[in-house]
Amino acid sequence: MGARASPSATISTMTSHHSHMKRPVLQVALDITELDRAVQIAREAGEGGADWIEAGTPLIKSEGMEAVRRLRAFFPGHEIVADMKIADTGTLEVEMAAKAGASVVCVLADADDTVIAEAVRAADLYGVRLMADLINVPDPCRRARELEVLGVHIINAHVGIDQQMLGKNSLSMLSSLKGELGIPIAVAGGLDAVTAPQAVIGGADIVIVGGFITRSAGVTASSRSIRAAIDNPSLPKEERTSPGQAIREILCSVSTPNISDAMHRKGAMAGIVSLCGDVRMVGKAVTVQAFAGDWAKPVEAIDVAEPGDVLVINNDGATHVATWGELATISAMVRGLSGVVIDGAARDVDDIRRLRFPVFSRAVTPNAGEPKGYGEINAEIRCGGQAVRPGDWIAGDESGVVVIPRERAFEIARRALEVKKTEERVREEIRRGSTLSRVTDLIRWEKK
Repeated sequence: MGARASPSATISTMTSHHSHMKRPVLQVALDITELDRAVQIAREAGEGGADWIEAGTPLIKSEGMEAVRRLRAFFPGHEIVADMKIADTGTLEVEMAAKAGASVVCVLADADDTVIAEAVRAADLYGVRLMADLINVPDPCRRARELEVLGVHIINAHVGIDQQMLGKNSLSMLSSLKGELGIPIAVAGGLDAVTAPQAVIGGADIVIVGGFITRSAGVTASSRSIRAAIDNPSLPKEERTSPGQAIREILCSVSTPNISDAMHRKGAMAGIVSLCGDVRMVGKAVTVQAFAGDWAKPVEAIDVAEPGDVLVINNDGATHVATWGELATISAMVRGLSGVVIDGAARDVDDIRRLRFPVFSRAVTPNAGEPKGYGEINAEIRCGGQAVRPGDWIAGDESGVVVIPRERAFEIARRALEVKKTEERVREEIRRGSTLSRVTDLIRWEKK
C-alpha cells in the first residue's frame, strides 16, 4: 500500500486559516466511467498543476477499487482521494479504499454517527484521512461542527450536480462554515476559473474541480487556469443578470441536440425545419392557434409579442396553403422577434432567406390563405407533435426546434451546457486517434 503521512501531520501543514499554508490544494474529480480515460485526463490535469487526484463516485461504481489502485500506481507522488460516499459499513469501505491506495476517503456527512465513528477509527488505523461530504445536509454548519468532534479530518462543502442545475451553489454553504471549524475545508460543485478563486477567498483549503477540467478539450490548460486563479485569487466584477437573460445566454451557446440530450432525448418538434439553413433562435413562446390558411391571428400575434419572443403557430399542419410570408417576416423583424415556428406552410422563401430571419415550418407553398380571424393567441397548442404553452422556451437551429418547459428552463439550459462540455472532451479524444465507440466503451455498456 505504501507509506503515508499521518492525518494530523498532513493537516497541520496544509490548513490556511488555522496555520500557515503555502497555497490551496487543487483536487481534480474524475467523475467519469472509463478508467483508461480517467488516467489520461488525470495525467494532463497533473501537468496543469492538480495536486490531488480523486477517483469520483461514478468511476468507483464503474471500475471498483481497481480505479484507486490504478491511480495510485500511476501517481505515486499525489494524494489519491476515493469518493466512496460511505453511508454504511464505515470500517469495511475505508479499509478497502486504504488498501487499494487511497490517502483520503470520503464519507457522507449525513451518515449515522456510529458509521462516522467507525470510519474515523478505520481511517486512523490505516493512516488515511476522512473527508465528510455535506451534500444534502439540511444544516451544514451544525453538522460540520458535530463531525469535527467525531474526529473527521476534512469537511467538504458540496452542492451536487443536480442541485447545481437548479441554481444552488457551494459558495454560500462555504460562507456559513467560515471561522466555525478547526479542520480543513474543501469545496466542490461546479467550480470554474471564476468561482474557484472565490472559494479560496471564502476560506477553502482544498478546491475540488470536476467538469471544468475533465470535460475540457484542453485539460492541462484548464487546470493551469484554475491553478493560477486560486494561487492569486481575486473577486470578479459583479454582474447582475436576470434569470431570463441567463437562460437566453446559455441557450444561445448550445445546440438543439445538446438541449434534447439534456431532456433525455425529448422536446424536439417533428417535421419542422429551418427555411434559412444556418440560423439560430432562442426566445419565449407566444402561441397562436390558427386554421388552414387563416393568417389573421399569426399576424396579430406579432403585435402581442415582446422583443426576443418566438411565435409558435399551429396552422393545423396544413401544407397546401401558407399562413406566413415576407411581409409578416419584416413585421416580426421590426418588432424584434427572435423567430417564427409554423406547423404548416410558409411562402416567399427566397425573400425570407435574403432577410436571414429564423423561420421554421413544415412545408413551403406559394398559395396564400385569407385573414378570417379564427383561432386564439396565447393558448396552449401543439406544434410538431409537442405541447407548447405561452412562456415556454423555444430554441431552433439547423437541426430543428426544441420546446423547453418554462418551469425547468434554467435547469435544462444548464444541463445542456454540461452536455456540450462533455462532447468537447470526447471530440478531442477522437481527434487524437480514438473512435466514438472506443471513447464511450459501447460494447461494455450495451444492455445485457
